[in-house]
Amino acid sequence: MSVTVYIPGPFRSATGNQAKVESIGNSVEEVLKELSRKYPGIKSLVYDVSGELADHVAVFVNSRDIGTLKGKNTAVSDGDEVSIIPAMSGGAPTWTEDQILRYSRHIVMPQVGGKGQRKLLNARVLLIGAGGLGSPTAMYLAAAGVGTLGLIDADVVDLSNLQRQLLHDTDDVGRPKVDSGAERIHDLNPEVNVVKHYTLLTSENALDIIKDYDIVINGCDNFPTRYLANDACVFLNKPLVDGSILFFEGQASVFMPGQGCYRCLYPAPPPPGMVPSCAEGGVLGVLPGIVGCIQAIEAIKLILGLGESLAGRLLLFDALKMEFRQMRLRRDPECPVCGDHPTIRELIDYEAFCMGISPEAEARAVAAST
Repeated sequence: MSVTVYIPGPFRSATGNQAKVESIGNSVEEVLKELSRKYPGIKSLVYDVSGELADHVAVFVNSRDIGTLKGKNTAVSDGDEVSIIPAMSGGAPTWTEDQILRYSRHIVMPQVGGKGQRKLLNARVLLIGAGGLGSPTAMYLAAAGVGTLGLIDADVVDLSNLQRQLLHDTDDVGRPKVDSGAERIHDLNPEVNVVKHYTLLTSENALDIIKDYDIVINGCDNFPTRYLANDACVFLNKPLVDGSILFFEGQASVFMPGQGCYRCLYPAPPPPGMVPSCAEGGVLGVLPGIVGCIQAIEAIKLILGLGESLAGRLLLFDALKMEFRQMRLRRDPECPVCGDHPTIRELIDYEAFCMGISPEAEARAVAAST
């Protein structure tokens, strides 16, 4: 039988840095012996001095631990995948069989592997808003195994939400979104720790809430919260994954500490009433699914330290044209929050700011009151 053998990162020097190689045999033992014949360096890594499988190595067939099957005598078939998973240092807990099964499609990826999956399990991500953007973002991060998800939302489920907010069901109408959202996440992945913040994000609580998380994902539906989240992340040196939607269009970007912020892109919000909210203007129900998934991908890339993030870029999506465009962003040295000489050094009254009071005037008002 011809099978694929997954080689973990620490063992790949023995296979010419190949993550997956082919072997043959009717059982795990025959497959590993043939593998050792083709790649002699594997033998000392997988077997002990007595010729038995080493205690520091676990072997899986199609993500099932052979210890729960027939051990080295476990039969294999054409197309099966045999994975060799060594113990890793650093005090990380042992993988359970359920974790291997649940996250197998990550673990077998050379770019992720067990080390990357452990990063996901240890990550703490805050989602501002458990609505249209927060729904797909939360569900995909939970499915990926992000260990702690914070949900902050002061709203309750309304029937009009269900056209796009997949965290909630018809039976949830009238319930706090953080409660129904936490239940949906638990049903999807019971291992995820959901921290519920049933409150508005305000200048009084933002720093205390955000400081406990590694990454903040902004899916709010109003400008005061958008600027508040931005400023708080700048002050706390937290990455902010931003997304917004309206009608048939969406935007997404990532603001990294020291590389610019939302205010560099939009120094001030539009005048009140110029840009309608989703409640006022409407939004295509599937649109937040696309933008929210982009936000989830960006968060996962930041956790894993992989790829090129949207930092320094604004991604625009037009569903009617099925077109993506990118705009280059820059850090504004004159930005009142993250610039070279910031004039705003603490959280302000964002309702007043979005009503048209300038950041400088607000900063002067704050200074005069202290």
